[in-house]
Amino acid sequence: MLAFLDREHTVAPAGYSRWLIPPAALAVHLCIGQVYATSVYKEALREHFGTTLTAIGVVFSVAIVMLGLSAAVFGTWVEKVGPRKTMFTAAICWAAGFLVAALGISTSQLWLVYLGYGVIGGIGLGLGYISPVSTLMKWFPDRPGLATGMAIMGFGGGAMVAAPLSRQLLSWYSTGEGTADGTAVAKLFVTLGIVYFLVMMMGVFTVRVPEPGWKPPHFDASKLKANAMVTDANVSAANAIKTPQFWLLWVVLACNVTAGIGILEQAAEMIQDYFNSSGSIGVSAVAAAGFVGLLSVANMAGRFVWSSASDAMGRKPTYMLYLGAGIVIYLLLATAGGSSTALFVILCGVTISFYGGGFATVPAYLKDLFGTYQVGAIHGRLLTAWSTAGILGPLIVNSILDSRGVPGQLTAGDYRPALFTMVGILAVGFIANLLIRPVSPRWHKQKAETSASSRPEDVEPTGATK
Repeated sequence: MLAFLDREHTVAPAGYSRWLIPPAALAVHLCIGQVYATSVYKEALREHFGTTLTAIGVVFSVAIVMLGLSAAVFGTWVEKVGPRKTMFTAAICWAAGFLVAALGISTSQLWLVYLGYGVIGGIGLGLGYISPVSTLMKWFPDRPGLATGMAIMGFGGGAMVAAPLSRQLLSWYSTGEGTADGTAVAKLFVTLGIVYFLVMMMGVFTVRVPEPGWKPPHFDASKLKANAMVTDANVSAANAIKTPQFWLLWVVLACNVTAGIGILEQAAEMIQDYFNSSGSIGVSAVAAAGFVGLLSVANMAGRFVWSSASDAMGRKPTYMLYLGAGIVIYLLLATAGGSSTALFVILCGVTISFYGGGFATVPAYLKDLFGTYQVGAIHGRLLTAWSTAGILGPLIVNSILDSRGVPGQLTAGDYRPALFTMVGILAVGFIANLLIRPVSPRWHKQKAETSASSRPEDVEPTGATK
């Protein structure tokens, strides 16, 4: 019954439009992007379980950690079985995670919420995130940044769909007093699990892989080779992690994400602290929430705009922009950000667009360095940088702010140590990016090996000695 999921049954027929692949990927990423909308029901869960917001926030942290771990562990399997089976598995795990979490809420067992949304759902996050990456780049060898940007944009925009949808559903499921309780959140989770599974299945049935050797019309691969940072060779996932380029790029991504989370983690409190403390300009809670929504738009737009621009600029210069301009922006936020709300909002919006752009550009950067052979598996292993940054970013910022007082009751000066710390982190990433060079030919696989089989078994690198 499930034979239609096999890679050999997903090869596109002649004339199949490659522009159907980004919507298939988008169907998955819009669903799993719901992970950024957990704030909608955090307070209701805290009251239901009689615990702290920190304990509820652990659910999100576990999900992000499992995203990185599952992407790393199952990345080679993803390359082996193809995008359709992977996307189907992701849909099963993501939906099952909601249902198990709903059971945990209904029975007041918080550990089931950790297991469901955090562990099982987190596996679905990881598989869903990386499943379309290598497929998109095989369909768009001429514009890999554009292709991955269109899909990964959905992950950043998933919260824009999930947040209002969740609020509306909670209002329907709430008690007569209109307040969301644990029962309403349990019903919400069951609904989201079903809806997201159906939407993700649309992507499962639509996705295809190109025939071996397929190239888009008028595509001249020799023009890409003119860039020294773009290879026409291939490196296996097992060999990629043995290269300095992989670990330098790991540092680059970790630094970019850590700095971005430094803004996102305290965005609402930060804008209120900056301007309410001055006594001249007040920022209400509603306006602060609107500011957070604006940052979500910047996050989503950056994933598409900057990754698309990287096709013309080159991946290494694009990351120099993310990290170099990010250093300047954080310095301006620390020294002059409190002088104008407009300046503050613009600076934060631009740096968050770099945060989103970093996620969307990195698959194309990997493709440039390591080829398309197992780029999805390599991408999965690189995403452990995201898991690390997801823990370190909030930890660094919160520990610094805790030493200054309570967020929401601070001043602009209290944020300066955290912002200067982020400047240092971005500087580390900037230097790491400067050090990236083309991968040595000794790690390249023979063309016959990559064309004869799509299976991920590793072989000795060219020129390596046993």
